[in-house]
This record gives sequence, structure tokens and C-alpha cells, in this order.
Amino acid sequence: MIKTLREKYNAAFKEENYQNFLAEFEKVYGERIDFRVAETPLFISKEFFAHLKKATDDILKVIQKDNFKELTKEAIPTNQNVPNENAHPEFLVIDFALAKSENTDEYIPQLIELQGFPSLYGFQEVACQTYRKHFDISNTLTHLLGNDTPEQYYQYLSEVIFAGHQKENVILLEIEPHKQKTRIDFQVMKQKLDLDSVCISKVILNNNKLFYEKNGKKIEIKRIYNRVIFDELEKRTDLNLQFNMTQNVDVEWAGHPNWFFRISKYTVPFLESRYVPKSYFLNEVRQIPHDLDNYVLKPLFSFAGAGVIFDVKLEDITKIPDDQRKYYLLQKKVRYAEIFKCPKNEPVKAEIRLLFLWKKENAQPKLMLGLSRLSKGVMIGVNFNKDRDWVGGSGVFFEK
Repeated sequence: MIKTLREKYNAAFKEENYQNFLAEFEKVYGERIDFRVAETPLFISKEFFAHLKKATDDILKVIQKDNFKELTKEAIPTNQNVPNENAHPEFLVIDFALAKSENTDEYIPQLIELQGFPSLYGFQEVACQTYRKHFDISNTLTHLLGNDTPEQYYQYLSEVIFAGHQKENVILLEIEPHKQKTRIDFQVMKQKLDLDSVCISKVILNNNKLFYEKNGKKIEIKRIYNRVIFDELEKRTDLNLQFNMTQNVDVEWAGHPNWFFRISKYTVPFLESRYVPKSYFLNEVRQIPHDLDNYVLKPLFSFAGAGVIFDVKLEDITKIPDDQRKYYLLQKKVRYAEIFKCPKNEPVKAEIRLLFLWKKENAQPKLMLGLSRLSKGVMIGVNFNKDRDWVGGSGVFFEK
């Protein structure tokens, strides 16, 4: 996106530096990264960031409406509704494809998805610092968008997660965190914030209060930084749970589970912007488009691209029972642009995820940093780009 910096980076790239970059994480955090991290970050120009800013402003206008909860009341599955929902999510992430305008040659963002759920807030920041350590990243670029130093960033993140509680009374909740692909992020959170990761199967319920054990001592849980996804939890029938997330217990949430559903693919049909592809709840589509090759079909409640049909056929729609169609989204297909070419002269496509933090007392969220995913395949996710180079998760540096 910044041609001169891209050409300079590619010309100077050395595989040895990349391997040292990867090794740094295991050396510092004691964990190998269990997902592919790309050989390069993205470099985003001021002009493109202006588009991103306008796009997020358009989206936030809807999320901040007084009637947003009423608009999204059907988003939460009945059997997954968690009590004690707060006024707004602490964590908000918005994913954009890097595309080209249909009418001009300019690059513009196109919304792919949004989530009221935390992303890699720890790993992503240290990844950008590590890129800068092992590669020549221009001082005209920054990865922090809140005008913060890394120390100030982690202080702000800490304030959002702990919200005044003692650190030992706040946990990161996940399903077997030591087995998750994103466990490097949990290690960063432990080192930077002293935040312990606890498996949901280890949570103890006693008289409407929650506890966990640490060093042989039972400690009360007063606030949960939630990384549990219901879709994954329901598949784990082998887990022996004392605590059901839908129980009304005496605990606060940093990232209340209901926001995972409210701010999701379910939100997209309510958005109007040049940066948002036309999207429809399938049960509200009265006339199936004749050009289905220009659409994608997405289940509303899936994660990491599961169940998405990229090349939609009429039978893909007609085989869905009428009473199930409200759980699907028919969305105008986004045409990803070829952002740059890697040293092998192969074109690379990209998405940018913008990460926001939203303090309880603030009227609106604060944009903190970004992450990117690079691809040479039809779809962006790491699972769709196996055995390729210059693809995978990455950092984003923005022109100051």
C-alpha cells in the first residue's frame, strides 16, 4: 500500500531474519506459534487509513444507536443467553478486505465481518515490536493508533480487563487454554499483565460464586476476560463442568458473551455504507438473485470461516429449511485486490482487522492497533493457505 516501502522491504528480505523473528517468540514466551505468521507486515498509507476511519465511523453509528440491543435481540440463541449483560462490549474488532472500488482504481476497505469479542490484543502488539526488531521498518510508520507507547497501551488494556479488581481475582477463561492455537497470546497476557489463563472445566461453583485454584489455594473469580466461544464449548461433551456460562452467578465479564452474537454477521444487514457489501438475512430474500456467483452464503453463528459457501449454487439455498434460513446471511461477494507481489512474484491479498477497546465510562471505543491476514488462496484464513509462504497472520504499520 506504500509502494516505496514495500519495494525496499522485499528487496532487503532475508529468510534468516524471518527464522530469527519466529524464534524470538519461543525464546521470550516459551511457546512456539501454532499458526502461520507471514514474512511481512502490511504498510498502510494515510489515504487508505482515511477510508478505514470513515468505514468504522459508519459502522459505529449503528452500534451506538439507542435501539441497537432491540435490533439485535434475536441474535442471541435462547440457550446461550448469559445474564448480567453490560451496556456495550469492552472489545470490538472489525475485519476489512483490501479491495478496489468498482468505479475507480482506488483501493478501499470492504467489510468482511465484525465481532464484539476479543482478538489477539497481547500477541499482536508484541508481533509488531518483533517485526521492527528483526526487519527494517521505517520510523515513518507506527503500529499503535491511540498515540500510545507500548507501556501506555498495556496500561490501557489492563484497565479494561481488570477494571479495578485485584489481579488474582480476574482470569482469562478458555477451553483448555494450553491446547489452543492462540495460546501464544495467553502467554503474552501473562507476562505483560499477570493475567492467568483458566480452563472452564477448572472453575469451581460455590454458593453462586466462582473460584479457581492456584498454588493449592482457592481464589474467588470476580471478573472474567472471556475467550470461550459457545460453538466450540458445545462440541466438548467430554468436559466435566461445574459452571454453566448461562447461570446467573456473581461475576463481572470483560467481554460479555452476548456481544459475540450481537456484534457479528448478524449486524451486517443493518449497516449502510459504501464500505459494507449488501447483505441480507436469507429468510428475508424474496427473490433469489440470478447472479449467485456474485454472492457468498454464510451461517450467522460460525467461527473462523466454518460453513461459508463461496461459490453459491441455487441448491445450496433451496436445501436449507425455511425455519433455518434466518440463521444465514446472503452477502454480495467482495473482490479482493492484489495488494503486492511477494519475492516469488506471486500476488498477495489481504484483510485488516482493527482492534478497539471500550472502557465502561467512555461514550465510544478507542481504536488501538490492527492485525492483518495475508493470502494467496480463494479465502483468507490461515487454514486455507497451508503450505504457502508470504501468507498468514501479520502486523500492520500505519503511516504517521
